[in-house]
Amino acid sequence: MAVNINSMRYCLRQSVVALFRNLWLALVTSGIIAISLAILGGFLLLAVNASQFMRNIESNVEISVFLEDGADPAALQAQLGGHEDVSGYTFVPKDEGLEEFGRTMGDRVMLVGLEGENNPLPDMFKVRAHRAEAVPALAAEIQSYSGVEVTDFGEELVARVGQVTGWLNTLFLIVSGLLALGAIFLIVTTIRLSVLARQDEVGIMKYLGASNWFIRFPFLLEGMVMGWTGTVAAAAALSFVYFRVAYSLQTEALAFFLQPVTDMARILPIFVGLLLMGTLMGGVGSYVSVRKFLRV
Repeated sequence: MAVNINSMRYCLRQSVVALFRNLWLALVTSGIIAISLAILGGFLLLAVNASQFMRNIESNVEISVFLEDGADPAALQAQLGGHEDVSGYTFVPKDEGLEEFGRTMGDRVMLVGLEGENNPLPDMFKVRAHRAEAVPALAAEIQSYSGVEVTDFGEELVARVGQVTGWLNTLFLIVSGLLALGAIFLIVTTIRLSVLARQDEVGIMKYLGASNWFIRFPFLLEGMVMGWTGTVAAAAALSFVYFRVAYSLQTEALAFFLQPVTDMARILPIFVGLLLMGTLMGGVGSYVSVRKFLRV
């Protein structure tokens, strides 16, 4: 046990010495890791915001439910309130509907004589669904309720939103996978170059009778430190740029349309995942790179 602890101390000391001895090479490796993971992290943040943007569009899709004359709004309200696909609803009496119609047309002269009993508009509900893809089935179901004359929704818009959401999810999945593979390949290749510059050192230790793990362990630590350092730098730069851009968007008029995700519960897993990935890939890259030079 004492031998193992002494060996561990020696490996740790060798790792620190090697990092400072090859400081510029370690900094270049960490820099390339930082750039690779910053690109991947930036794309993941873009994917999260695009998903949020599509959800905002979906949540604003409404079903207009027009009631028959004499229908009881309270009965329909009770049915809508208990429906699992309904995220919210608003009752619009026909008088308010006429006012809204006048504001939309911009000319109230057209409404003269249409107030009160002459109002041709029916009472209506504006119903919102949790998911855009649930709107067609929900509208058909509400259509069958007693007292409902007709339902209407932007069928073409809902279909297009569902289609675009599916395309974006597939695109983000493919591109994220390719970027992750590219980052892994770049990290492994960079650390391999770092180990290649020290192959003589590995060969000498091997001929002196050192075990493979005794030689490999300092390189593993070095790789993990370089991966961790690069990822921390990438996370710091990425978070600074992202929150600056998010703050600018929130204070501009575009904030109504573009609401960047600032919820840490959704952003933090991305940075934690990058940190784990960078550290793990640093260790794996060193393991793979050193293995070739141990076959002497």
